[in-house]
Amino acid sequence: MLGRSHRAGPAKAKLKEVIDLHREILGIPDDYHIGIVPASDTGAFEMALWSMLGARGVDVFAWEAFSGDWLKDVTGQLKISDVRKFEAPYGELPDLSQADPARDAVFVWNGTTSGVRVPQGDWIAAGRSGLTFCDATSAVFAYDMPWEKLDVTTWSWQKVLGGEAAHGMLVLSPRAVARLESYTPDRPLPKIFRMVAKGKLNAGIFEGATINTPSMLAVEDCLDALKWVKSIGGLAGSIARAQANYDAIAAYVDRTDWVAFLADDASVRSITSVCLKITDGWFTALSDDEQQAFIKAMTKLLDKEGAAYDIAGYRDAPAGLRIWCGATIETRDVEALLPWLDWAYESAKASAQESKAA
Repeated sequence: MLGRSHRAGPAKAKLKEVIDLHREILGIPDDYHIGIVPASDTGAFEMALWSMLGARGVDVFAWEAFSGDWLKDVTGQLKISDVRKFEAPYGELPDLSQADPARDAVFVWNGTTSGVRVPQGDWIAAGRSGLTFCDATSAVFAYDMPWEKLDVTTWSWQKVLGGEAAHGMLVLSPRAVARLESYTPDRPLPKIFRMVAKGKLNAGIFEGATINTPSMLAVEDCLDALKWVKSIGGLAGSIARAQANYDAIAAYVDRTDWVAFLADDASVRSITSVCLKITDGWFTALSDDEQQAFIKAMTKLLDKEGAAYDIAGYRDAPAGLRIWCGATIETRDVEALLPWLDWAYESAKASAQESKAA
């Protein structure tokens, strides 16, 4: 399909297959709409926020970088006047029970930069009149999502599927569709954000007729990943692989005295984006800049040895490590990494202490 128009019948069928396989594997209800949209998870979530927010008050739950970005967009860009903010520092969750079912709720399911995730959907009222907007990237395919509690859900092919991130997935409940068809925001919408034509949902978006030209190479890669998930037992198999990877790190943390999880509460720890902090008193006595420099030195050692790549914590998070444990990772590779962490820590510490002494 690489030389064909994405509007051609066979290419459009490929796009529709991506939608159908997502519905089948994830158990998305038949009356929910599933679309492929531009610009990864960010594009999908922005598309929803700009198209639907403003009809009623909004509760925003923010506890790490990306949920913080949505809070900034809601208040600074969309300028929604009636906003309640519920915030928590890295490693913690805000009080989700404060959600008002009469208001819209905006949140991430899995805090990719903090290693903290929403443990379940019981805090979301079944009889709510507001909509829930859930950024579920790095969560979908690793958790059994409570679709009946989610009205707008987005993710990319990049995270647990391990694919390319150029495209985003957008899932709308019937209640979200009703909002789109009944509410016209008082802001201009770019072409790639427009999901309604003449007061009705543009159904083509949710049948494989994407708004802009997709990468058919990325589509083929996504299909390959989805079929792989089916081959390992579907959603249950994907969840089990991510859980096994997390469990390997949890056992390591239990027996290691210099490291701990960034999230103290085990019930809210992410099993995909696993974030660790260094608890050694020598390290905690360093300044923030010194701590970040130490992590950079430690991860550089691991990179040079080919033992681990890109596992430094997110730039705005507390200095630490962030290890991806999604379903595409083999548990034996996680286990092979762990002794290297000890080596890199001791090597970087010795070097830092020598430099201070000099």
